[in-house]
Amino acid sequence: MDIRMKWFYRLGFLLLLFIVLYIFMKLKPMWAPIVRVGMKVLIPFLIAAFISYLLHPVVELLHRKGMKRGLSIVIIYLLFFGGFGFAVYKGIPIMTEQIRELSENAPAAAEQYRNWTDWIGRKTEDWPFGIHERLDATILKIEGKLESLMDTIMNYSMKLFDFVLLIALIPFIAFYIVKDYDALKKMTRYLTPRKWRNQGIAFLKDIDVSLGGYIRGQIIVCAAIGGISSLLFWIVGMKYPLLLGALIGITNIIPYFGPLFGAIPAALIAASISVKMIIIVVVIVLVLQFLEGNILSPLIIGKSLHMHPIFIMFALLVGGEVAGVIGLIIAVPILAVVKVSVIHARIHFKNNPSID
Repeated sequence: MDIRMKWFYRLGFLLLLFIVLYIFMKLKPMWAPIVRVGMKVLIPFLIAAFISYLLHPVVELLHRKGMKRGLSIVIIYLLFFGGFGFAVYKGIPIMTEQIRELSENAPAAAEQYRNWTDWIGRKTEDWPFGIHERLDATILKIEGKLESLMDTIMNYSMKLFDFVLLIALIPFIAFYIVKDYDALKKMTRYLTPRKWRNQGIAFLKDIDVSLGGYIRGQIIVCAAIGGISSLLFWIVGMKYPLLLGALIGITNIIPYFGPLFGAIPAALIAASISVKMIIIVVVIVLVLQFLEGNILSPLIIGKSLHMHPIFIMFALLVGGEVAGVIGLIIAVPILAVVKVSVIHARIHFKNNPSID
């Protein structure tokens, strides 16, 4: 085929693809409700599959050590869901109480910040180039965000009750997935076309090696950092230690920028107490950052991704721009999948030079 004709063919294919996508988006009012219902039904299965993916290596490890497979599944299953259930049973009332206490103390904290902003306003009123006005606008924006924070938390908490039945199904679905993990793998293999089977298995294995260790390790590190920060905040007498520790642990899943995001609420609350508490909180966050970066992450996660930090930072910036906080969380896993996909695509085209 002539090179010019190949380019015309490719451009025509792209044009046709854009037309199909345009029509598809125009028909969104028709298919969007179906997608919402489908996602609502699929969510417990996706969560259960993710939990099973996390637990399966531990089950296999116990099985290789000589324990019967059924017994190892029951032990790991009970430990995971029992521990998670106990944490929820003990932690949710404390978390709810701390959120309620924080909302009750919000007016006093707002008054404290208002005194500070008035002082900053007096000190900056003679600054040139509209800096004073911009600082006032920034402070007002921060106050608005703080006021809407509690409403957002409570709204999301109430929405969880709409999914009680679906959430209750997750342990049962996860149990059967873990129990029949090998059978499901065989079924997936037989459903895959024979010509793609070996390459697909190799592709999934590489993704598991690159991504599985990172996800499991990151969850362990985040849980450890959240627990240690809650304990340290409680020891130094910081308000809302469990709530702030949970925020630091959750945001720690975002590489590089996560600890900073998690430290902001703690620093703001510490600022309403005393300057000494601000210093203590900053020291705790710096110690946790050192612990996570130099001990926990290298020990637990290692270098499972094998990617330069520049690529990770670029993925985080793109993810944050496209999808906000969710984008920051899923940016690195998506980058790992893209990396493995590119490597396998190169191998595929190298082994099949006739493919245009």
